[in-house]
Amino acid sequence: MKTIAEKIRLLRTQHGLSQENMADSLGISTTSYGDIERGKTDLTLSRLHQIAEVFEISITTLLGETTSLQQELQQLELEKLRIENDKLRLENQYLREKLAGRMIIDLVREKVDLPSERKRIGF
Repeated sequence: MKTIAEKIRLLRTQHGLSQENMADSLGISTTSYGDIERGKTDLTLSRLHQIAEVFEISITTLLGETTSLQQELQQLELEKLRIENDKLRLENQYLREKLAGRMIIDLVREKVDLPSERKRIGF
């Protein structure tokens, strides 16, 4: 079973929010928010309510237990997204290198100014 701090961190990452975003939404410092996620802060009911509002869920959902199957599915989805991200990053790198190569070829052609037709010398 996840602690409330772990669950808050998981929800934050699932919502694509940074610790700074959360801290701003709660009106606290980033350090204070980090302490919440590390489990160093005892949460009040009002703070739990604020956090639940940021995630647009009820406090009971926030406090409820996440089943291990749900956790596994979430982890698989995150891994799938990481793999897709890595794939896109590699494809982007490949295309950039290909474009750079073409640009170099074009620049060389412009500088050398090759004649379009070679004249034949007859004997």
